[in-house]
Formats: sequence, structure tokens, C-alpha cells
Amino acid sequence: MILVPGGRGQLGHDLALLSDDVRAVSSAELDVTAVTADDVRGYAAVVNCAAYTAVDAAETDEDRAFEVNAVGPGLLARACASVGIPLIHVSTDYVFSGDGARPYEPSDDVGPKTAYGRTKLEGERRVLEEGGWVVRTSWVYGAHGSNFVKTMAALEFSRPSLSVVDDQRGTPTWSRDLAAGLLELASVLPSTRLLHATGGGETTWFGFAQAIFTELGADPERVTPCTTADFPRPAPRPAYSVLSGAAWAAAGLRPLPHWRSALSEAFRAGVVAPRA
Repeated sequence: MILVPGGRGQLGHDLALLSDDVRAVSSAELDVTAVTADDVRGYAAVVNCAAYTAVDAAETDEDRAFEVNAVGPGLLARACASVGIPLIHVSTDYVFSGDGARPYEPSDDVGPKTAYGRTKLEGERRVLEEGGWVVRTSWVYGAHGSNFVKTMAALEFSRPSLSVVDDQRGTPTWSRDLAAGLLELASVLPSTRLLHATGGGETTWFGFAQAIFTELGADPERVTPCTTADFPRPAPRPAYSVLSGAAWAAAGLRPLPHWRSALSEAFRAGVVAPRA
């Protein structure tokens, strides 16, 4: 049985959907900031999906973000190590500066520009220090919880047109594909401890939004491009956050499907509920 803290979010939901050997628990059931060895004893592995993900709020709530994103994973990693259980910890593209021009490798220099990114980076460090695995991902969406795909679907229904940022580049990742990859990782446990797992290819938020409109059967020309400067946020977004999957493949793990084909499959699977 695999324990999944933070299991009520979109990724935890899909992990439980894909395997009967997953116990996905909420933060109320298992608080990673107070976890002990007794909480993880007896499991075959732990996949940590618990995180403080409110990127903008973290700018003024960094202490709480640090507790959940750094202290919690460190305690969880120590608890797992003490009883000999592998820990897989999910991290983010926000650990990088976003100033790159080619897909980031796990070994590339980090340089987070947000409180969220700083706290996630410290969580990575603590997990790796205790011998766990870290998997960075990006632009995750799924059927459960809030995400960009659902937001765009709601806006398509309520607005005649909308503007979406076209100068931030990354890779959409369907939570179902990521969940399958994490389950494979848990069964293989390669010697490489720091990996990237995202959908294949790359696009911008504008390109992603147009693809979502297409899947909805709507005119993608209703989406127009704009710049990051047009929509300032408290936490700066990475201009470039494409993650390389080379180390993932080199570890013998199946690459996740290309983001565009994954989006089509996600819609066929009901990632957006049909309108009444």
C-alpha cells in the first residue's frame, strides 16, 4: 500500500483512481508538519502531494508556506528513512529562475524568484538529504480541484473573448499521466533521486488556452494574446519553465505523453464536466 499525504488534491485523486494500492489522505487526516515514523510505518512507499500551492498568497504568508513545503517534507523524509520506506516528493518548476532558453535539466542551477519557489526548493533539499526522491513537474491540471483548464472552460462559457499571457512558456501536465509516472517510479526506484516529469513538448498559456477552446468545440480565435505586464501578480511567474525529461527517460521510466495529445485524452476522460 502506498500512502499519499495531500491526497485530496487533483494529483492524489488520480493516484487513488489508478491504483487500489493507494491510500490518499487529506491534511486533516495526516499533517505532514507533525508526522512521525508511526504514521508511515507499514506502507510500501509514500508519495507526498501535500503542499502550500497558493503562489501569490505565499508572498505574504511565507512562514506558513515554509512549514508545509519545507518543514513537512523534511519530517516526512526523516520518518520514512527511519523505518526504511521510500519517499517520493512532488516539487515544481518554480525552483528555477525562469530566465532559461532551453529545457531545464535536474542538475541545472536553481534560483527561485518567489516565496513559493524558495519554500519548495528547501523542501527538496531536506528530502534529498534523507535519501528520498524528488520529482519536479509543471502546469498540472486534472478533473479534481481547481486548475487552468477548468478556469478556461468557465470563461469560455461566460465571456465572448479573453486575453491570455503569451510570454510565459512551459508544459501542461495532465495529473492522470503524472500519477501513472509516479506509480511507475515507486515500482522502479532508480538510483537517480532528482527527476523531472511533465507532458512532452511546450507551449504558452495562450497556446494552452486556445487548445482548451478547441477541445470545448469553441472558436480558439476568441482567445487573444497579451503580455505578463498586462496582468501583474504579487508573485512573478517564470517566463520559461520547460523541464527536460531526459533524466526521467534515462532512469528507464516511460516519458509522459505530449501535452497536446494528453489534453485531448483528458477531455475524453471528462476532465471538464459536461454542461447541463
